[in-house]
Order: sequence, then C-alpha cells, then structure tokens
Amino acid sequence: MLVAKRIPALIRSFCYQSFFLFLATLLLAAQERQLDLYIIAGLVFMLKVCAIPYFLRRLIRKIKVKDDLGLFINPQLSLLAALGFTYLSWVFVQYLIGPSDQALGAILAAAFFVVLAGMFLMIFRITALAQIIGLLVMENGLFLLASSVSGGMPFFVEIAIFFDAFVSVVIMGFFIHRINKFFTHIDVNKLSRLKG
Repeated sequence: MLVAKRIPALIRSFCYQSFFLFLATLLLAAQERQLDLYIIAGLVFMLKVCAIPYFLRRLIRKIKVKDDLGLFINPQLSLLAALGFTYLSWVFVQYLIGPSDQALGAILAAAFFVVLAGMFLMIFRITALAQIIGLLVMENGLFLLASSVSGGMPFFVEIAIFFDAFVSVVIMGFFIHRINKFFTHIDVNKLSRLKG
C-alpha cells in the first residue's frame, strides 16, 4: 500500500489486507470456538472485503477522479519508511512482551505496523480518498491488535466498530463527492489554500 501510485491499486491492496484480517479472525474463531467470532469474521468479509472496496470503486467512477494518488514522498522512500516501521514495531513488541511468546509477538508487531502504515497513508498522501483508505487501514490494525490481545472483543463492541467504520466511509464518500462537485478536485493540498 505504501508504494502504490494509483488509487485502484490502493483499494485492491486494502481488499487483500482485509481478506487476511478475515482469515486471522476465522482462525481465532476456530481456536476459541466462539460463535460471535465467526459472525465477526463474516462481517469482516462482507464489509471490508466486499462492500467498502465496492463503494470506493463506485465513488472513483462516479466522481471521475484521477488515478494518481499525489505523493508527498516517493515510493522508494515510502518503502524505506515501511522497513523502518517494521523494525520499530518488532523492537517495541520485544520490549513490551519479551521473547516469551513469539506467535503473539509476531501478531502484535504486524498490528502495530498496520496502524503505522495507515497513519503514513493519512499524512503523506494528498488525495482525500487515499486518506480515507489510510483511516480504514489504521482501523484494521487496531482490530487485529484488539482481537489478538483480548481473544476477541465483546460481540456488541465489534458490531459497533464495524457499523461506525462503514458509516464513516459512506459519509466521507458523500463529502468527497460534494467537494469534487464544487471544486472539481479532491486534492487536499489545493483545498488548504482556500483558508480565509
């Protein structure tokens, strides 16, 4: 995701990431033998693998946005940042839990990395759509972190998180459509010049 140059590639990468999150949740549900985790895994698949990418693809077709993401940092430096995030996540997890549980450490390091990658997308990509995907990537990381630490969050908390994430994507899509209609672009760098 961090080296993607075009919005469809970023959406496709988010879809793949969400699919692996679905597989991780399904594996956790099989280990814990909890029905609510199976339901959550199904919701991850329906919302994050199918519905949200479909909605984002439909939005970019509807507003006829350029495919270019608009990069503050080029892909090579973004790749170096990803390597740095991986190292920092691993060092932080080793400091946090020590070498006692390597499997949990790997999951926690991946979760921290995904949160950092989402923050990177939100900060260093110019278009509003890329920043929305960055927010969704951060939410994926937080979901992975919470489900790995707690063995699955309470069912109603997870349902509320899914509902909030989906509603926020719909609302942000509406705002991006309105911004594009009035200003003919969604480049947030150009929008910041409108300050009075």
